[in-house]
Amino acid sequence: MKSTLVLISLLTLLAIPVVAAPQTPTDLGQYSDLIPRHLLSLLHAPEVHKELGLTNEQVKDLEGLFSEIDGRWFAARILPRDQQSTIVTELEGKVWNWFDKHTKPDQQQRLQQLEYYSQAGRMLLRPDLAKQIELQAAEQASLAELARDVQAAEQNLQNTQYGDPKIPELQSELKKAAEAERAGLTQYLTTSQKEQLSKILGEAFDTTKLKRIYPMAPEFVSVKYWINSAPLKLAELRGKVVLVHFYAFQCHNCHANFGIYQRWYQELTDKGVAVVGIQTPETSLERDPQAVKEAARERGLYFPIMIDLESENWKVWGNTMWPTVYVVDKNGYIRHWWQGELNWKGATSDKVIEDLVDDLLAESEQNESSEITSSK
Repeated sequence: MKSTLVLISLLTLLAIPVVAAPQTPTDLGQYSDLIPRHLLSLLHAPEVHKELGLTNEQVKDLEGLFSEIDGRWFAARILPRDQQSTIVTELEGKVWNWFDKHTKPDQQQRLQQLEYYSQAGRMLLRPDLAKQIELQAAEQASLAELARDVQAAEQNLQNTQYGDPKIPELQSELKKAAEAERAGLTQYLTTSQKEQLSKILGEAFDTTKLKRIYPMAPEFVSVKYWINSAPLKLAELRGKVVLVHFYAFQCHNCHANFGIYQRWYQELTDKGVAVVGIQTPETSLERDPQAVKEAARERGLYFPIMIDLESENWKVWGNTMWPTVYVVDKNGYIRHWWQGELNWKGATSDKVIEDLVDDLLAESEQNESSEITSSK
């Protein structure tokens, strides 16, 4: 019965073998491209800090590490997979080095467990775990083939645009592929291997419910020109939810969002929300600060706007298209972003962001209340 429950957790949540924490990043082997890399995301979640028993001092020191690695991690998201993997491996190595120096062995072990949890059934593709449960190469290859089917179905779905009539069919294909992969977890594991898994799995921890899983937002690079405000730094806006959006004033898709940005500025400012625009030029006219200023006035954009003439902030944020909106929480962490028109073909991404803002404001109030209670 216990081994059955273990497999259920593998299928419905995430799986987690208990092994000694690595001092260097583990070699994920020939199936590395199929194995999720969530270690950095995990470490940004307060729930994980609590689960690991990190002290306030340890968390503060860990955030010092984030300030060093988060910029590269966030910018790497736009790179080809192989380049991205190289950077993530390097940064994960820095994380393990930090844990080796600043935490106890049991904390390191628990972090390793949570990483396995985040990889779900794909953890069985790891050489280290396959060796522990004596999973044969043929069975592991079969699991990898099922995983590749899911990966292909995911890619097909990602290649569509909002409103594409093929989406329902592709979603159905993805569902079938995912079901086949889950079935493979029971098909290719022997009773003995299931029993071994039950011995090495730790206490369940659902990483799918973690909310703060993205990097700290990059600090603004200083520029010469600002509109409607003196030069700002994100650090100065701590304590506020910040809506950062990149645009170019001659961009038609950007125009579709302007009314929403102004509404946010008018309706959310008094609630503790800051709206900041970053005008990164694409055309020659957009490189004229006076033209940018006049366009903002004509469009009724009265919130702070940075004129990013050299595209330095565009590069630091790893931005790839106009328009893009980022939601930054009160502590400076990115919580969500959206590329393109917020209401493209019936999308309601403005409402999604507004609901998230409400949650972040409430989340901050709950944290403050908890801190007051715990200090009594």
